[in-house]
Amino acid sequence: MVSLIRAELHKLLGLPTARIGLLLGTLLSPLVVLVNAPAVRRAGLAGADLGLVELGVGLIGPMILGVVIVSSEFTSTGDDAPRARQLTATLIAVPHRMRLLTAKTAALVLVVGVQAIVAAAATIGLTQVMHGDRVQVPAFGRIAAAALYWVLLALLAYAITLITRNGIVPLTLLIVNSTVVSVSYLLTKVTSAAAYLPDIVGAQMFLQGSDFPVRIAPVTAGLVMTAWIAAFLAVGAVLFHRRDA
Repeated sequence: MVSLIRAELHKLLGLPTARIGLLLGTLLSPLVVLVNAPAVRRAGLAGADLGLVELGVGLIGPMILGVVIVSSEFTSTGDDAPRARQLTATLIAVPHRMRLLTAKTAALVLVVGVQAIVAAAATIGLTQVMHGDRVQVPAFGRIAAAALYWVLLALLAYAITLITRNGIVPLTLLIVNSTVVSVSYLLTKVTSAAAYLPDIVGAQMFLQGSDFPVRIAPVTAGLVMTAWIAAFLAVGAVLFHRRDA
């Protein structure tokens, strides 16, 4: 299994789109801290959420990684055989589909976990440099929860791509929802039940000052989001096991 995970790591990190996801996820949040620093000072904003909020911008990175680790398997291997896909070759090398999924999941968690730690350290550290004592350093538990949120959202993107077998649909849906207009957040204005949607409830693992329609304890929020991800992964795994390559 270790060699299989290592192979999936090499495969993921060798994808050009994955490299873009790594760069965006790691650099976007610190860049936002730098760009927004003058406006934050003028507005007199402060608090322990500053820095953690900026981490949300970098979520595009783990979402790209979660999508591409699956979608790359369904792309054509070349113009000579447009109907042939990478998955065919992968399954010849690893016929046991559940072992393959386990290795892919582990590789994704490792890569996004490291990315989240680096991005969080850079973002929060830069926030302290830019704002000094005006900003309280978040507790370690909240930083760890923010990193876990990155991993869980990457797994959500991964699971949705397993279900759809298409990278465009989940990537467009997730990026638009997280950067342009949050459908999940708009739904919270209609019904408080929307506060339990995975992206909204997960944010309560580490954010305190945001406007949530229902206040959920961090541990409960983490359990709810984990349950969502587990359900999506279960559906994706069943479909991946039953479908033809």
